[in-house]
Amino acid sequence: VGFLPLLPPPLRRAMGGPTAMVSQERALPGRAEPLRVPSKHVVLRTPMEGPWPAGLQVCICANGCFWGSEKGMWRLPGRGIHSTAVGYAGGFTPNPTYEEVCSGRTGHTEAV
Repeated sequence: VGFLPLLPPPLRRAMGGPTAMVSQERALPGRAEPLRVPSKHVVLRTPMEGPWPAGLQVCICANGCFWGSEKGMWRLPGRGIHSTAVGYAGGFTPNPTYEEVCSGRTGHTEAV
């Protein structure tokens, strides 16, 4: 994910990245139950799940590292961020854990 697909395979392997995304058939099975989410954001003290106030929209940024990206969103000007949540985008494994995503066997990337 990210810039790794743009690199030639020998360089990708040298950087520790996969040379191909896991196939759906080889992806981890995951679980049917969603992971539990707290009701309020620890930093922003806003709800973690909708319904959202009228006029707000949802934006998902899948960029491979959610902790730094989430903190960056809190700093955007104009008080335009109501709440943030980290998770995973794309992929095949239903409701994956952090450890499963880091294994490279879910097809997901970290997202905010």
